Amino acid sequence: MRRKWFAALLAGALVTAGVTGCGGGDAGSGSGSGGDKITLGFSQVGAESGWRTANTKSIQESAAQQGIDLKFSDAQGKQENQIKAIRSFIAQRVDVIAFSPVVESGWDTVLKEAKDANIPVILTDRAVDSQDTSLYKTFIGSDFVLEGKKAGEWLVKEYQGKNDPVNIVELQGTPGAAPANDRKAGFAEVIKADPKFKVIASQTGQFTRTDGKEVMEAFLKTYPDIDVLYAHNDDMGLGAIEAIEAAGKKPGTDIKIITVDAVKDGMTALSEGKINYIVECSPLLGPQLMDLAKKVKAGEQVPQRVLTEETTFTQEQAKAALPERKY
Repeated sequence: MRRKWFAALLAGALVTAGVTGCGGGDAGSGSGSGGDKITLGFSQVGAESGWRTANTKSIQESAAQQGIDLKFSDAQGKQENQIKAIRSFIAQRVDVIAFSPVVESGWDTVLKEAKDANIPVILTDRAVDSQDTSLYKTFIGSDFVLEGKKAGEWLVKEYQGKNDPVNIVELQGTPGAAPANDRKAGFAEVIKADPKFKVIASQTGQFTRTDGKEVMEAFLKTYPDIDVLYAHNDDMGLGAIEAIEAAGKKPGTDIKIITVDAVKDGMTALSEGKINYIVECSPLLGPQLMDLAKKVKAGEQVPQRVLTEETTFTQEQAKAALPERKY
């Protein structure tokens, strides 16, 4: 009798262990037994643009919808704040860490700390330049080089058959940030084949509308013959439009404008002809991020690179898309 009782007890223990080690099933239960939620620590860059605000909202809403306990930290554009937040997540023993890096470099030490603590890391929106790719499980986001190439391809097509010099000014994103580096590189790669395209000035606008306006004001004072503005995001482009109009010029006509993001304000300016072309960079990464968080927590294999699906917009396409635009 005692032997039968012991066998039953052992079988029950094995079943319980099996449930605990499954890593979670549906969105409501997360990982572990007893309906425990997955805890995701997320460090956001900041709130520098409309794109970033939409990205934050997507992540917060998706976590709530999928039953994931989200611990959110705003780095306010500072790498040291993100490193501090990641170390706090490690100390709290969260299940998964995700973050959108302020800059590309300087992450190996803290990522090694997360790896040593057996906490998987997901990169969102922006990459890091670490040579050790085992320090993170996956990177979900856009192909920023391709975005820059798309901007350059539109420009080449727009001036096809024309031989006069085309003077371009460029508003770069945050120095050292992946989108700033890659959007610049992709654009430069496409236009370099034609010597008529000349980038006469390139300066950071920090991805903000205010800085975009200030830098464009300086460009207009220094360079009287600007033909094209290439802005690494909509917000800088929108700030530049204010400066162009204040200088008595017509944005989209006197100075052609190309931007990246396709947030609602940018799309509105495009529909009005103040911007000529926008390359989309979707901020709605929340659902994909939550799906990946559940998979890596469960120990499932995930692709090391997950691309977001994006397009480009002309004026007419912006008019058609605006009524249904979510951000």
